[in-house]
Amino acid sequence: MRFESVHIASVAYDLPPVENVVTSLELEARLAPLYQRLRLHAGRIELMSGIRERRFYPAGTRPSAIATRAGKRALEGAARLGILPESIGQLIFSSVCRDFLEPATASVVHHDLGLPHSAPSFDLSNACLGFANSMVLASNLIESRAIDSALIVAGEDGGPLCEGTVRALLQPGVTRKDLKRAVASLTIGSGGAAMVLAHSSVIDSPTSLPRLLGATQLAATEHNVLCQGDHSDDGAMLMNTDSEALLVAGIALAKETWHKFEKELGWSADSVERVITHQVGTAHRRALLDAVGIDTAKDNPTVELLGNIGSVSLPITYALARETGFAKTEHATALLGIGSGLNCSMLAVGP
Repeated sequence: MRFESVHIASVAYDLPPVENVVTSLELEARLAPLYQRLRLHAGRIELMSGIRERRFYPAGTRPSAIATRAGKRALEGAARLGILPESIGQLIFSSVCRDFLEPATASVVHHDLGLPHSAPSFDLSNACLGFANSMVLASNLIESRAIDSALIVAGEDGGPLCEGTVRALLQPGVTRKDLKRAVASLTIGSGGAAMVLAHSSVIDSPTSLPRLLGATQLAATEHNVLCQGDHSDDGAMLMNTDSEALLVAGIALAKETWHKFEKELGWSADSVERVITHQVGTAHRRALLDAVGIDTAKDNPTVELLGNIGSVSLPITYALARETGFAKTEHATALLGIGSGLNCSMLAVGP
């Protein structure tokens, strides 16, 4: 699909304070009884994922609070372009993490941001692709002129998952196989992101802003069993992941999606000037870029210091790239995401 008049008016993020950094070695120190029993050496998590550290919010922090902080910053950025909160036509909350099953966490964020009654809100959750999917959905609404602008928010806190995983791994009888399928849960981090998308007709100086030019999305749901998370009997969130099989299947889907992306958008690996990937791990990043033929120098990695932040990884990495000047409006930028399920989304951003 292609878009002609959809602009990224603002993009913002929220991170836990630096004093809430948790290193991979600190996690492994807590797992020392298991490591000693299985005769394992510390350093496995970073070796397997490339992740040195991640951050967690204080216990009890709600996803809505994280998303609201990021959303407020995105709205402030959009307001400087003439897009006021009362003109937002849609709010989408796109995280894996939610405050509760009912009502939609979007309703909490909507209220806390003081958005107008005329702006409907809902949750769109699709593993790590929720934010990217929301960008596509909102862009279709804007391009069709159903609305003038939309706010997408997400707030992920990996703390409870990581804590539950550590407790589960310290139970009697845990094997090397159990640990291997739990390692992905120990790479999860925390953060929030928000983005305002708007039609060019309602933006002051739209040519100064990047446009969302189009997107391609594919699914390979035969692989839905490779990564599944749910609450355990004691209420803790746990995730079971076949990381190796997930990597192989994910890269295969990415290659297929990239070929479709090149055909539909008229882009190529050479024409891409910047690439922003969903940050899972360093091996995943290298494999993805190799599969689509894009030089790693065009990428802006964040996973080593932030971990995998679910639906937030892609937008927060893009926001940081914009903030540092790595990704500019004039750059042809590809946003590439793969989420368990499996699903893949690739978005084209440019002047």
